[in-house]
Amino acid sequence: MINKNAVELLEQVIKNNYENVLINNKYYDNNEFYYEFKSDKKVSENDFKKIEEEIRNIDSNCYIKLLRISGVYLNGDSNNEMIDRISGKAFNNEEELEDYLKYVEEAKERDHRKIGQDLDLFCFSDYVGGGLPLYTPRGTIIKDELQKEIEKVCRKYGFQKVSCPSLADISLFETSGHAKKFNDELFRVESVKGHKYVLKPVQCPHHTQIYASKIRSYKDLPIRYMESDKQYRAELQGAVGNSLSRVYAITVEDGHSFCRVDQVKQEVINMCNLIRDFYSRMGLWNNVWVSLSVRDYEHPEKYIGDKEDWDICEKMLEEVSNELNLGAKRCEGEAALYGPKFDFMFKDALGRDVQIPTVQLDFAMPKRFNLSYIDENGEKQNPVMVHRAVLGSYERFIVLLLEQFKGVLPIWLSPVQVNIIPVNIKYHDEYCKKIKDILLEEDIRVEYDDSKESLGKKIRYSNMMKNPISIIIGDNERDNNLISFRKLNSEDTISMSIDEFKLYIKEEIKRR
Repeated sequence: MINKNAVELLEQVIKNNYENVLINNKYYDNNEFYYEFKSDKKVSENDFKKIEEEIRNIDSNCYIKLLRISGVYLNGDSNNEMIDRISGKAFNNEEELEDYLKYVEEAKERDHRKIGQDLDLFCFSDYVGGGLPLYTPRGTIIKDELQKEIEKVCRKYGFQKVSCPSLADISLFETSGHAKKFNDELFRVESVKGHKYVLKPVQCPHHTQIYASKIRSYKDLPIRYMESDKQYRAELQGAVGNSLSRVYAITVEDGHSFCRVDQVKQEVINMCNLIRDFYSRMGLWNNVWVSLSVRDYEHPEKYIGDKEDWDICEKMLEEVSNELNLGAKRCEGEAALYGPKFDFMFKDALGRDVQIPTVQLDFAMPKRFNLSYIDENGEKQNPVMVHRAVLGSYERFIVLLLEQFKGVLPIWLSPVQVNIIPVNIKYHDEYCKKIKDILLEEDIRVEYDDSKESLGKKIRYSNMMKNPISIIIGDNERDNNLISFRKLNSEDTISMSIDEFKLYIKEEIKRR
């Protein structure tokens, strides 16, 4: 195994070059290797190139890339001392190494943290706290437009918007089962006046209480709720940083359908079609595979609900997979707390699996909350709850979008849709302001660059900010009531009247 050979060579070079090397832990698998040690002389990433060269001098057939150095606790125990860990990756030949280095550079270009900073979309503050992202005006536009889009699609499938508080009594989550299952992830909130609440880690228990607020008839079902709101999870402090990938405050889009048993299958089919519909509109419905996440049959204590209900749910999902040709891959032990589910997996631009949409069956929670409806015989029955997330976490979805498209968003989603650039402010300022006012009246997101920078710099900056359309106004445009513009990454200039441009830009924004 090449990683085994590489970590042994790394050990040899470290011991040859660094004094008093103590502790000697080596680990490797098919993907990476890492070497843990303690030395009197500090090792840094600046030393990596020299270490790699020495390894090649010892074994010219060892193609290696050292990835990072980090501090870890000895044997993973926080009670032990901190030591160094160097992680690396070995390759069979130089071509594999070169391909990997290209991949790393591509990953840097697509890193959502860099794109988010360059485009001024979100930030973090030590005063607010790590893992708590702050969306700038530009980033908030993206989040708001996504919410409008997903709600528009969901309404087509019968979902109605609800709104619930971020706080709840702990008893809500004790009844749902989340308090026991996710005890370490709950944020508990107390006041000096004696209030004791929990910041909601999920939205489904709240939605059960909207359903429970009145008597329901079998004729009322299915009842479908949707909500986009903050949820809070107490992740390990070392697991979050200045990234949207993992945060404490998660903006989650999800929905729940309360239905009869005979309606469950069609509800799942509708939700799968909803997911396909939304991701096709976003240009992301490709390289998709589906996981049928079922129980860990050897550890039933990890779940809530009756075995018979679980059997029914898993069988239903298998049938839906066959009918929709999903080809769902059965994954044992990946089920939700309350039932089996479909997880939709996407390949991102770097070939990594990303899971966002999900459809989950739940016979258990309605029974735990004593939810009911009156059937055709006048008797009470428990509904089935179908959970679904299409967009899921806005944070993770924005990561996917930024990295997939390198920050170049479609015009309907772009924070600035049109940027107006005058050739000379002295002569063209009034006409530029007129155009800006006209476009604002049409609900176009428009900016006017009235800075004192040169025309070339303004155009370059507009492109750097990924503005889809840059309007350039000179004498000809002013004197003839024209608009001349360039699309992002194009040198071609298009001219038309103001009225023609209004129609053009509206049609462009309508496209998905």
